[in-house]
Amino acid sequence: MPPIESDTICAIATPPGRGGIGIIRISGKDVLTLSTTILGFTPTPRHAYYCDFQSTDQQTIDQGVAIYFQAPYSFTGEDILELQGHGGVHVLNTLLERIVALGIRVAEPGEFTERAFLNNKIDLLQAEAIADLVDASSKQAAQSAIRTLQGEFSSRIHELVTKLTQTRVNVEAAIDFSDEDIDVLSDTGVSQSLDDILEQLGMVYEQAHQGVLLKEGMHVVIAGKPNVGKSSLLNALSGIDSAIVTDIPGTTRDLLKEEISINGMPVQFLDTAGLRASDNIVEQEGVKRAHGAIEQADQILLVIDSATKEKDVEKLLEPLGLSSGNANIREAILDRTTLVFNKIDLVPGMEPKSGLVAFEEYSLQEIHLSAKQITGLELLREHLQSSMGFRPAGEGIFIARKRHLTALRSAEKSIKSAVSQVCKDSPLELIAEHLRLAQRDLGRITGEFSSDDLLGEIFSSFCIGK
Repeated sequence: MPPIESDTICAIATPPGRGGIGIIRISGKDVLTLSTTILGFTPTPRHAYYCDFQSTDQQTIDQGVAIYFQAPYSFTGEDILELQGHGGVHVLNTLLERIVALGIRVAEPGEFTERAFLNNKIDLLQAEAIADLVDASSKQAAQSAIRTLQGEFSSRIHELVTKLTQTRVNVEAAIDFSDEDIDVLSDTGVSQSLDDILEQLGMVYEQAHQGVLLKEGMHVVIAGKPNVGKSSLLNALSGIDSAIVTDIPGTTRDLLKEEISINGMPVQFLDTAGLRASDNIVEQEGVKRAHGAIEQADQILLVIDSATKEKDVEKLLEPLGLSSGNANIREAILDRTTLVFNKIDLVPGMEPKSGLVAFEEYSLQEIHLSAKQITGLELLREHLQSSMGFRPAGEGIFIARKRHLTALRSAEKSIKSAVSQVCKDSPLELIAEHLRLAQRDLGRITGEFSSDDLLGEIFSSFCIGK
């Protein structure tokens, strides 16, 4: 892909507000002309200058450091000027207005990074990793984003593409020799090669899956009848008194969100209104929202008072409203539900424990704890981590997104179809087509094959100035 022809853009690259340093970036073909106007001289590439940033009448707007990066040796692949001044809101806006008055356009969100991608300075995985590094919510997530930014994920994809390309070459060569009395597929080891690719693809998928969990984590809904200790459990897990706790039923009326980290995996907890029939219109709306959140959750913690005499699991599950939903929703909810028996401190002889309870064809996890006494919470944290298949980040785990997992699964499906066709001695053209589709799916991960809609969606989520 050749470098793109584009206009010159500018943006404030530091957060709004007061700060020691404020940075404005300019990228494009007019950078040198603008440098002479703003600075009063033409800078040498990669030299830092302490100088005045000048207004139209040669007055000083600010003093700071100017650095010029000459194309193609810059982040975007274009000429870049970076002005590092003081971090006041007024001074940065005044300087930006001066630059815009010279005909420079304010950048769209993510436009600097998009230009770096379009000019072949980085691939799409690395571009996404920049945003993921900015948004990292834990040390592990930041380290994994750095690995992706440095090209570790990309190199794994490129290895797969290279092996897949060679296999395609062998298959298509076999098509050319189809009239010959030779078995090119066997001679070139196509079947073994496909098996090796599938094994390597599985390893990449597992690493990417861990990366998705590091980035996106899980959403957990805390549900149950009024006064079973839902808000107390949220406070105990988060370590702060974010939820109001009283003995009055219906205290929680809306969804209350709190995010914590479990060994690096971000977990967003939603405390919901007590699930019960009510004449109060506000409480009714809270219960409605609670049921909506339950259907969307990755995990559901159904909190139950340990003092209850009810032993029938179906009756314990009644607050979830399973009987009124369709079969698919019922199945999905049961697959994601954990029974949390709270307030064990009020039942003599009860200790924290976890186990399984049978219900229909399901084995529901049950955990006994005390949110008030902060006992048994580690059992719950371990269960949540295990239920998502998350392992604390180690070497080789890179940040990833759900679209990457979808593409990897699609590539795997195509390769398995190719393997099946080889076993059936199907036409070689059919095998080659499955391999082409797999290669296309892998190319979508790095951006080799990308639609404009996908690029627009990705880069629009970036900060302005990135």
